[in-house]
Amino acid sequence: MISASDFRNGVTIEKDNTVYEIVEFQHVKPGKGAAFVRTKLKDIINGGVTETTFRPTEKFPQARVDRKEFQYLYKDGDLYTFMDTESYEQISLGPDVVGDNMKFVKENEMIKVDSYNGNIFAIEPPMFVELEITETEPGFKGNTATGATKPATVETGAEIAVPLFCNIGDKVKIDTRSGEYLSRA
Repeated sequence: MISASDFRNGVTIEKDNTVYEIVEFQHVKPGKGAAFVRTKLKDIINGGVTETTFRPTEKFPQARVDRKEFQYLYKDGDLYTFMDTESYEQISLGPDVVGDNMKFVKENEMIKVDSYNGNIFAIEPPMFVELEITETEPGFKGNTATGATKPATVETGAEIAVPLFCNIGDKVKIDTRSGEYLSRA
């Protein structure tokens, strides 16, 4: 059991038969009245975010979310296949679980699989990946004063915006959370 006064970002709790992750919390002590904890809770299954307040003495069971590393093997139709590198067990997940998280992940890269009570609800790609540009238009010399960008396709098929000096064959570092170009690799 965890009390509301012990809430921290990233802690998972069970409330009303649903598992929530604490995205944001704030301990509030008004001049008049009792203290309370204001939180933003994210439902880990469907991703919905709700704002709720709690008394600091309220207690909730702490939910155990397992995060395990798997290796991405291949995509077959709509199914993505992953392998546990310890037991060599393979699992296949559909687009409902994977979502857009695989657009920057190449085969044989490591990802994290999130599960609660044995039910897989999400995957986490690496935060940063290095991919090769396979298609882009040539940039023009001298047009760099404004920080202009152009569209480029990387080896996984995803499209990102890159600076004008990037060319086909260049390796670029990408933030998978935002899909933004960070630097040349």
